[in-house]
Amino acid sequence: MPQRPVAPLAPPRVLTQPVAMELLTPDASVPIETTVGYTSRDPHALSIVFHLLGEAPVVWRVDREMVLSGSRAPTGAGEVRLRPASDGSLLLRLGPAGHCATVRCDKERLARLVRDTFALVPQGTEERHIDWQPLLASLRR
Repeated sequence: MPQRPVAPLAPPRVLTQPVAMELLTPDASVPIETTVGYTSRDPHALSIVFHLLGEAPVVWRVDREMVLSGSRAPTGAGEVRLRPASDGSLLLRLGPAGHCATVRCDKERLARLVRDTFALVPQGTEERHIDWQPLLASLRR
C-alpha cells in the first residue's frame, strides 16, 4: 500500500530563559540557578532545568497549561503539583510524597513565559509540531 508523503516539519521554535527560583527547606530558602525551556517539538511541556553545584542538572518536565492553572489555584497530581502562594509567588512541589522538593518562583514571570509559548505554538495546534516519524517507524518494525 503506497504511503502518502508527509510534509516536512518547520524548524523547531525554541524559547529558553533563566528564571530565579528558591528551594524551600524547613529552615531557609536557598536560591537555585534554573533555566526554563520550551521547544515546539515537545509542544505541551516546559523543561525546568535545575543547575546544581558540582552535580549534573536535574530536569523536570511540566505541562504548560498546568503552570497557568497552578498560578490561579492548586493543581496537579502525583509527582508534580503547583499552587499560588500568599506572597504572590508560585510553589512547585516536585517528587513523590515524602521525598519531594518545594520550589518557589515568580508566578508572573513564569506565566509570561508560558504565554510566550502559546505565541509560538497556539493551543490546539500542538500535534502539528510533533515529529511523529520516529514513532511510526518503530511501529512498522
